[in-house]
Amino acid sequence: MADYKYTPESFKSDQQVKWCAGCGDHAVLNSVQRALPEVADALDKPHEKFVFVSGIGCSSRFIYYMRTFGFHTIHGRAAAVATGIKVANPDLSVWVCTGDGDSLAIGGNHFIHALRRNIDLNIILFNNEIYGLTKGQYSPTTKLGTVTKTSPYGTVEHPFNPGELAIGAKGTFFARTVDAEVMLTKELLKEAALHKGTSVVEALVNCMIFNNKTHASFAADKATRAKNTITLRHGEKMLFGENNEKGLVLEGLKLKVVTIGEDGYTIDDILTHDAHCQDTTLHGMLAAMKFPEYPVALGVIRSVDEPCIYDNEVEKQVEAVKATAKIHTMDDLLNSGETWEIK
Repeated sequence: MADYKYTPESFKSDQQVKWCAGCGDHAVLNSVQRALPEVADALDKPHEKFVFVSGIGCSSRFIYYMRTFGFHTIHGRAAAVATGIKVANPDLSVWVCTGDGDSLAIGGNHFIHALRRNIDLNIILFNNEIYGLTKGQYSPTTKLGTVTKTSPYGTVEHPFNPGELAIGAKGTFFARTVDAEVMLTKELLKEAALHKGTSVVEALVNCMIFNNKTHASFAADKATRAKNTITLRHGEKMLFGENNEKGLVLEGLKLKVVTIGEDGYTIDDILTHDAHCQDTTLHGMLAAMKFPEYPVALGVIRSVDEPCIYDNEVEKQVEAVKATAKIHTMDDLLNSGETWEIK
């Protein structure tokens, strides 16, 4: 192990953070900067091996507030650029900061294909269910019927569920958190970083200006979250409620919320979370749960081991080409083929 030792301050840039007061992005930034010292230690990677990539949107300002290498790309293309960075520099820890509009609308194809390829990237998906930077248009995750600047009579589209989309695209790691849960977010980011393959951490964040309290029905405060969300942990019972008095059971092909001690249900009836199960059925059901019928699932919902074939095979191809190539430098390239001298 290396002898370097980092603190959260090691990953803070000298730039003033310019998000609106009360924006949930502040909390996620705090969680990332808390997580990275532990990630660097666990991966045995020095500071210069971290790079953050973003597209366009409020969350895409993230890279300016990190004291790491960064690449501010164009709308929807963060995952594509991050793929190139990772393939060209396999030893880097590559992070993508993106919003629900940036990654699920114009960047939708890049998002699902990164997951399909299982490239070793860490995607933080900030979901405030609105386009904030461009002043309040509805996004692919905006709730049906929401009145926005581009839907003055209410949206008429059913929203994407990022978890269902990620798992449906054969994603190997999906987790969800809420901006206010800073320590949970830190925990999930560390698990995502240690996962080999594409990880997606969906952060439910609040936009004070254009979509205030969009998550408040289940996440307004600690007491509300205890009753209306469930934090899943591998190997533990799926319990929630202020005193863990409620849980999830599977009846037929559907999840059901029950109260322990009522209608004959005991703790033994409650499902145990298996984040490592290869089958996606239950993971998809957990990711899809909607309040108020169900608690909203937080924590690591899916984490399975699959080889990073794309990364590995491209690296092999590059090494094979380099071994037989006649061109090794720019000078070699400029003097290759047909050349002539102008006098």
